[in-house]
Amino acid sequence: MKGVGYRQSLPIEHSDSLLELDLPEPALKERDLLVAVHAVSVNPVDTKVRMRSQPESGHAKVLGWDAAGIVQAVGPAVRLFKPGDRVSYAGSIARPGTNSELHVVDERIVGPMPASLSFAQAAALPLTAITAWELLFERLAVPAGKRASQDSLLVVGAGGGVGSILVQLARKLTGLYVVGTAGRPETGRWLMDLGAHAVIDHRKPLAAQLKDIGCGQVTHVASLTHTDVHFTGIVESLAPQGKLALIDDPKSLDIGLLKQKSLSLHWELMFTRSLFQTPDMEGQHRLLADVAALVDAGVLRTTLSEHYGRISAAGLKRAHALIESGQARGKIVLEGF
Repeated sequence: MKGVGYRQSLPIEHSDSLLELDLPEPALKERDLLVAVHAVSVNPVDTKVRMRSQPESGHAKVLGWDAAGIVQAVGPAVRLFKPGDRVSYAGSIARPGTNSELHVVDERIVGPMPASLSFAQAAALPLTAITAWELLFERLAVPAGKRASQDSLLVVGAGGGVGSILVQLARKLTGLYVVGTAGRPETGRWLMDLGAHAVIDHRKPLAAQLKDIGCGQVTHVASLTHTDVHFTGIVESLAPQGKLALIDDPKSLDIGLLKQKSLSLHWELMFTRSLFQTPDMEGQHRLLADVAALVDAGVLRTTLSEHYGRISAAGLKRAHALIESGQARGKIVLEGF
């Protein structure tokens, strides 16, 4: 079967950074689905793994953690899906990626594809939706429901894939006042269209801008990128007993700065459940089913912003380059082989 991967960690501009591959068809485990992949999207984790995880000599590594497709076969213990079902999911970082014609995935981290979306539109959602949902409702423990609230959320780096769905979830499903940060006017307009109450510039001091828009200190912060750069500004912007959740990989943070305000720090990694086979692993299946229902009800929308054609080494190189530039907005999708 066709696939795209790499044999050595190289800068994306190198001719061999991503390669067309001929791969063996994968074998199924007890609760696995064999999925014919129709569309994939690209996330920052793809670029990070490409540069940080060197394949064994003579072997290739396939990237990709978002996919939408059709179930072709199921393992003997599968109970949630059947052949012919349309599904979307974000896969496991401990298994081969989705940039292949056929892909094997545990059913417990797979959701039904939203009926109202195309494969390309659906592929844009799973990884970022899981990350945003877990960050908001599980790590930050924000209560769901549009009840009256004095609480507020600052999303640092809100224009990317996770931010684009997090802003929607926070605005549509909670009573939070939602502020996003952006570095370009077009990204700011994108965030306002997604439902942000206000947008500020993350290239400028955060706390002063929050005061200027009448928000003052916020009760919650989701830091999605460059947390180490913004850390002191985030601490200043948080109200006493506030909560900070992050998803990126800062080299170091002076967590002693959190003590005076009794601020709490929370990490979110959507791969944790599948990586450690946690007892609540099936929670991601239910989460994705809820997201699909919200999309079909018109509450949430796909965050697809760029379609880069078929799934190929050339198209994926282009997507990796855009993500590494820091200029990506929403999600980049590729479709078909």
